[in-house]
Amino acid sequence: MKPSTTVNKLALRLSLLVGLILVLLPFHAFLTVWLDSLVDHYTILRLWKEFFLAVIVAGVLYILAIDKPLRKGLLSFWPARLIGVYTLVLLIWGVIALAKHDDTGKAMWYGLLVDLRFLVFFLVVWVLATKTSWLKDKWQKFLFVPAIFVAAFAILQYLVLPYDFLKDFGYGPDTIFPYETINHNINHLRVMSTLRGANPLGAYLLLPISALAAMYFKKVGKKTDKLMFGFGLLLALVFSFSRSAWIGAGLSILIIVWYSLKSDKARKIMLLIIAGLIIVASLIAVALRNNITFENTFLHTEHASKVRVSSNEAHGTAFKNAARDIIHQPWGEGVGTAGPESIYNNHPARIAENYFLQVGQEAGVLGMALFISICAAVGKLLWGRRSDPLSLWLFASLVGITFINLLSHAWTDDTLAYIWWGLAGIALAPAILTDIKHKQHEKAQQTAP
Repeated sequence: MKPSTTVNKLALRLSLLVGLILVLLPFHAFLTVWLDSLVDHYTILRLWKEFFLAVIVAGVLYILAIDKPLRKGLLSFWPARLIGVYTLVLLIWGVIALAKHDDTGKAMWYGLLVDLRFLVFFLVVWVLATKTSWLKDKWQKFLFVPAIFVAAFAILQYLVLPYDFLKDFGYGPDTIFPYETINHNINHLRVMSTLRGANPLGAYLLLPISALAAMYFKKVGKKTDKLMFGFGLLLALVFSFSRSAWIGAGLSILIIVWYSLKSDKARKIMLLIIAGLIIVASLIAVALRNNITFENTFLHTEHASKVRVSSNEAHGTAFKNAARDIIHQPWGEGVGTAGPESIYNNHPARIAENYFLQVGQEAGVLGMALFISICAAVGKLLWGRRSDPLSLWLFASLVGITFINLLSHAWTDDTLAYIWWGLAGIALAPAILTDIKHKQHEKAQQTAP
């Protein structure tokens, strides 16, 4: 069997694993908690996708060892270069923190896993998508089929099911609490569906909503079906009561609509409509400023609340503390010393409520600058391919998700991170294929007699 045939078959088999990860991830939290209630191995169950990722990485390394043009293409791929430097910085900073006893081994290794897994997934999916078109052909099914079930369950949670329905599937204080509320008020529930929380659900729904919007304006498929599906997704998003996800989705859709408008006149009209909506929304907010339902829905607090510290105040305090940490320690304290993984340390956890500040707390200004550069490099490449609906909505959703990450640790959520970065790898693969073929053609012309 020829090496090229072996590589293509291996790439297809590994792509099947990628597809399985993308399809199962929206149900990851629900399945791991439920299975834990049956077999009692929560940590191992949570790492199922990382076990798959290890297999995929091994296979991709074999492909790169055989395929020299692809290997050169990867080394010249700017996001790959930045990810390589970023990985090196995180490793060095983590080892230093461990040596100084600022970090525990468990926190450091878990921090490296959470900070790097989605970037590794991005690169391996990118490699596989250059060897087979299967991932490119199937991305809509990977995204939309799970989203239908997630949205439907979210709507049922809010309208039909008991508020603590998930406790029958093992949800509780040792895993994921079975329900969320606004301002600790049981009369104001937030749904999480099969995700690990209401905010992760809102951030995840940004992906299929953005994809539908791009396909709608690109006139891909039947518009009626998209409108019905989109209504269900938006309803689930509303019931999550994730304000950052609402705004993120709005930003994403606005970018898609703006790009889809072809005349300056239409864009001016759009700006006037947006300005009008902002004025109307501001007037409504002033008129309803003392309405308890309005306060809970949009402000996540109320003037008669007995809760000492509102979620807004907690966000503000966490942001100030994280900024102070970076100012005082611009080189960072090491991977695992901040973010969700910092709970495994011997000192109080440091939760910045901002993913970029979390990176700054861990890897300093250098690490934060590198991560922002990775996102900017990928975003630029996606914008360059915006004629493709997949690339367009990924770029638009990146803007929305970036906003969400300013108010939470969204990239630490495995569902959102794996799916977005995996699909980004699929979207960007054709660009390197064209580049490789162009270089091979040039080389052939140079060697021709």
